[in-house]
Amino acid sequence: MKNPFQDDDGSFAPLPERVVALLIEADATARLVAHLRLVHDVALRLLDGLSRAWPDLRVDSEAVLFGAATHDIGKAVQPNELYELGVMHEAIGRRMLIDSGVEDRLARFAETHAKWKTSNDCTLEDLLVALADTCWKGKRSERLDGLVCEKILGQIGGERWEVFATLDALIDDLAMGGDQRLAWQSRYGSSLVSR
Repeated sequence: MKNPFQDDDGSFAPLPERVVALLIEADATARLVAHLRLVHDVALRLLDGLSRAWPDLRVDSEAVLFGAATHDIGKAVQPNELYELGVMHEAIGRRMLIDSGVEDRLARFAETHAKWKTSNDCTLEDLLVALADTCWKGKRSERLDGLVCEKILGQIGGERWEVFATLDALIDDLAMGGDQRLAWQSRYGSSLVSR
């Protein structure tokens, strides 16, 4: 059986050990693990690009990476939401993480990765997790891109068009790998994995 924890050709960063333990504890399916690994990898690349473009930008990278790696953990309990739309996994995931000893500042991403659509109080970190979860498969959201741009501008100032052009190029670059990531994820089904 293919194991997304160990299946590695060097293309995608491995999940942090703490996250691996949480996913095993949650009885996450191989498909869910693969998805979380891919979003985590995109978040890692996104943070690298942001730090190169704006070295003075303040981002809690630890939180973004943890959030990207666990944002859909509630789908271990709501596996139908891996294949169809649903929001039950969001509150469930946050509760699962808190019950496993994860502090709320990190557990919140299980809910906030989708709340940016309806909330005006998302942090830059919340938006970056949402962005990684959007562009991993080659999709873009003009509204989400704009919200991230505004958060960056709020910290560093400058011309909006300049910041947006840099951010747009970075997101385009990340989104271009979407087909490869979708193909990798599709190798995994709904079977449980262990380490």
